[in-house]
Parts: sequence; structure tokens; C-alpha cells
Amino acid sequence: MNTFGRIATMLATFWAAALSFAAQVDRATPADGEEPFLSPTALVASADGQRLYIACATADRVLVLDTAQAKVVQTIPVPLRPLGLALSPNGDRLFITCAAPESTVCVVDTATGQLTTSITTGGHTTMAPVVSQGGSILFVCDRFNDEVAFVELATGKVLRRVRVPREPISAAITRDGRFLLVANHLQPGRADVEVVAAPVSVIDLVEGQVVREIALPNGSTLVRDIRVSPDGRHAVVAHQLSRFHLPTTQLERGWVNTSAISVIDVARWERINTVLLDNIDAGAANPWAVAWNPEGSRLCVTHAGTHELSVIDFPALLAKLEKLASPDSARKVEASAASRTAADVPNDLSFLVGLRQRIRLAANDRGPRAAWVAGSRVWVANYFSDTLSVVDLAAGRWVAESVALGPVRAMTQVRRGEFLFNDGSICFQGWQSCSSCHSDDARVDGLNWDNLNDGIGNPKSSKSLLLGHQTPPAMWTGVRSNAYLSVRTGIRNSLFTVQPPDVPLAIDAFMESLKPIPSPALVQGRLSPAAERGKLLFFNDDAVGCAPCHRGELYTDLKLHDVGTVGKYDQATNRFDTPTLIEVWRTAPYLHDGRAATLREVLTTFNSGDQHGTTSHLTPAQIEDLVAFIRSL
Repeated sequence: MNTFGRIATMLATFWAAALSFAAQVDRATPADGEEPFLSPTALVASADGQRLYIACATADRVLVLDTAQAKVVQTIPVPLRPLGLALSPNGDRLFITCAAPESTVCVVDTATGQLTTSITTGGHTTMAPVVSQGGSILFVCDRFNDEVAFVELATGKVLRRVRVPREPISAAITRDGRFLLVANHLQPGRADVEVVAAPVSVIDLVEGQVVREIALPNGSTLVRDIRVSPDGRHAVVAHQLSRFHLPTTQLERGWVNTSAISVIDVARWERINTVLLDNIDAGAANPWAVAWNPEGSRLCVTHAGTHELSVIDFPALLAKLEKLASPDSARKVEASAASRTAADVPNDLSFLVGLRQRIRLAANDRGPRAAWVAGSRVWVANYFSDTLSVVDLAAGRWVAESVALGPVRAMTQVRRGEFLFNDGSICFQGWQSCSSCHSDDARVDGLNWDNLNDGIGNPKSSKSLLLGHQTPPAMWTGVRSNAYLSVRTGIRNSLFTVQPPDVPLAIDAFMESLKPIPSPALVQGRLSPAAERGKLLFFNDDAVGCAPCHRGELYTDLKLHDVGTVGKYDQATNRFDTPTLIEVWRTAPYLHDGRAATLREVLTTFNSGDQHGTTSHLTPAQIEDLVAFIRSL
């Protein structure tokens, strides 16, 4: 046997063993009747700070914690996955957004802990509830409808739906009750342009429409949380700031991904500046939640990937930013300062030196996501460890204490894989995690990246990892024969570390466990009339010819094709992987280089030669029908 044959045999043996191990029954799986993992994901406290409500996303319940005793005193079951919490102005009602393709809002009497009303919003993955100043309207983000709904609480009716750019994931109301600020998780356009960033939408609640889009800096994506300061003058949004225009050759000094907060002037609806949460030699991967102390003097931000909490002196931060914003700022700043002008700040890894304390959570507290300040104490919900962290800001020394919400139990293989996928501590200096380019649920970040797997100078769109293990090859040009290999080379080439074999095996298990989410284009779980017409076109080889390449249950033939999309940065001989069309509705922008913002553009603007299906002869109405079907998959 020649050398190539021996290598091929060794690889085949390795992958067979890996697949066999991944397929084994997970010994850490909870036995029948054992409590599920809690996954605390949202927090809200009573006005007096004596009760903390905790939404447990994977256990279909809300826990009530007595903060004085640090003890769970009540459990409120809910019918669906709770992702958001809000209290009425007088605290007598708790609103719980329960996410599903047809979401509901559960209303709980806080005196009794009993569910009193269930409101069907009709939204897909409803979250981030905000109560109007008078308490009569509940504003909710319907994430996958790209809408904010106004729900009249007295009747349970949806009064209005306001369209926003893409995946509203958090919202905050201004102090006067007039405006709602909405954080869009992803950028809504094409990815092959110079400036690519997710915006913050400003909704006028009287006019019932978006009146301003506040631009975040180039590369802003995976926006997570937005909160208005107690005095109403500022808002802060947590997000990732990606350096997508650089090849991914190193991680040092934030070369690929950095973590940030953007500060917004509410009166002017302008971004004051964007400040990095990382240190020069220690990234702060995956910024998640924002919380203020009642006085507005301390701003708290969770680092979900590095399991930390930043506490920032906000007045001092404002003063430093204001000094740089003045016309003669270059003469006022310290001689040793890295930032000489306001434009330098988003690239300054030392800007928060002396202004914040970066608190490492206890060793058993993992995945800090939500945060809430009650009195002088910051409470942090740790998604992967089913714990809370608490820091007393009134103490002389800030130390995070751990509070268990349930029995300590070993992670299952799948849950450990999900944790590792989101864990920045397996990355060199904690700059990023797998989720930094694929979001926490292994989908997309909306950006093009110039990764090293196929050379330098040819950026490509981040692919959704859903069904990646079931649809080889991996990567747009098929340079990895399968996703198992891609996971391992990704750890080495993107996280820049070497991990023991159990780490990629667990990530494999997580990725293989992923299930598609039903499309918001479905009507009560079924195709719309337009989609039914589009289905006939899709499967009519004489009319369009989509099905020969997008075939079978996964809508892919697992092959590389020339579909007329070779771009200016590609090799003329490039052929591109046929992606699955399952859940394609949430993976924009499209094509290998993200040039198409919509599926309609895939079928029209970027299909002039009919190489990507024969569509030039279709009427506009038929194009809409075809898009309706593909969006329903």
C-alpha cells in the first residue's frame, strides 16, 4: 500500500471510531423522572429587591428567589420556553414571554404565583417584554417575524406590529415612555460591501413606527442587550465588534473579534462612541447582558464566553469620552493614552483601564447571560451551570458568590458540546468562541470572513451549521470532507488552541442534535397558498429546475456546482457546495459571498444566466410564489 493509501486507511479508521463514540448512549443523560437542566436566561426583580424572578429556558418554569436568603421559594410552571420577563408598574403582575412558532405571554399574579391569563401573540419566538409607562400595553419582540408587537393587556389583542430590520432580541423604553429602543441581533443586508453592521431601531410609541435607525460601528453583529440609564439620558447596547475585513491569521489584540458596548445619547438619538470590553491580552468573548445600578453610577456587562462580569464607572466613562469629543481633544488627553481622538476609541483595548473592574465568576458558574441589579447587589444568571452569581457593589472588595438553583448534575454530552461551542476559554486569550461567528445556536453572524482554509483574499459568508454533519462536504468550496474534520480544524485554526479529543466529540454531539425551527412563513404549520404554488414550480424540472440539485429531505445533492456565482475574489475554477435549504429563511445573506440580501435576489438579480435555476421567464408573481415556498422550508 502506498503512503496515500495508508493515510486514507488511518483517516477512515479514525472517523469510524469518532462516529461510533459520538453515537454511544450518553451516560450523563438524566434518568427518567430526573429534573431537566434549568438554563436561567432572564431575570427581573421586585421593586423592593426582595424577590428575583428567574426564567429557566429549558425547564419550562420561572423560579422565585428570596434574595435575603438566596433561596428558591417558589416555582411557576409555564407551558412553553420562557425567554423574557417583565413586571407591571406596581409589581402585581409578572409577564412571561413563552417562545414558540406561535408564542404566548403568560400573566402571573405575583401575590399568589398563579397563572391568571395566557395571551397568544401569534409571533414567532416572542421575547424581551417591556411594559408601557401606564401599564396598559406590553411591547414584545417577535424575533423571527422581524417585528415588535403592541399587546393590549386588558383585551389580549395585538394592536399593532412594527417592522424592524432583523431579529429584534432586546428592547428598552425611554424614561418618558415615548420611545422604544430595539436591538437587532443581526445585520439585514448583503455582506460583500464595505460597511456591514446591525442597527438599533427607535420606535415612536405614539406614532407606532420606526423613526430612526442608529448605526452601530462597522462589524457590529450578534447584538444582545440594550438598556436605558436610570436618568434616561443614555442607552447602552452590548454587541460583538468583528474585524471581518481582515484575514483570520491571528487573534492577538483583537485581530478577529472584539467585544463592545455602544453608548447612545437618547436626546439626540446618536451613538456617542463604542468602547471595547477586552484587555490587550485577554478577550471578553460574547458580551451579553447590560444592567445598571439604581443610581446609574455603575454599568454591569456579562461576558458569556469568558464567564466574567464587568462593572464600569459610568460617569467616569462619560467624562473620558466627552474629553475626546471636544475639538481640541488631542491636546487634553494624557500623553500615554492610546486614544487621541474619539475615532480611536473602538480600537482601543486599554480605554477602560482604571474605569472598570473585571470580575471572574466562581469556577462552577458558567455562561453568564442575564443580569439584574437589586439594591447594591448584581445578580447574574449562569445558563450552563444552573446557578446565579451575586456581587455586592457596596462591599469593599467585589467578589462573585455562587448560588445554586438546583441539584448539581453532570452535563450530558450534548449540553457539554453546547457549552464548549459557546466557551471562549478554549480559545487563545479568550477572544472568541465558535458562537462568535455562528451565534449561540450555531447559525450565522451575517458577515463574510477570510478564513485560511482556502487561501487568503477570498472572504466567504458564515454558514449555518444546522445539518452540517449530515450534509458533507463542509465549507463553501468543500475543502473539508465533512463537518467532523471541520470542527477539529476550526479549533486549531480559528480558536488557535489544541484541545483533547473529548472537546470536538462533544461539539459534534451538540451540532448533530440541532433541529430546524419551523419557518415563520408557515400558516399554522402548513404551506401558504403562495408557497403551494411555489412548490409546484420548484419541483417542475421543465419550468425551473431547482429540485435536481436541492433534492431529498435535506434539499441538497451534496455536490459542488458552478452556478454562475464566481466572484472577483474567487478562482475561475471554483465550484460551490449546494447548501441544504432547510431553515434557509434565517440564514441571509445568501450565496457564498453574501452578495444577495434576499432569496428574491438569488433568483433574479444574481441569476442573470439562469445557472441557479431557470427563472428569467417567470413572472414577478411566480418569483414571489417560489420565494414563499423556499422560505417555508
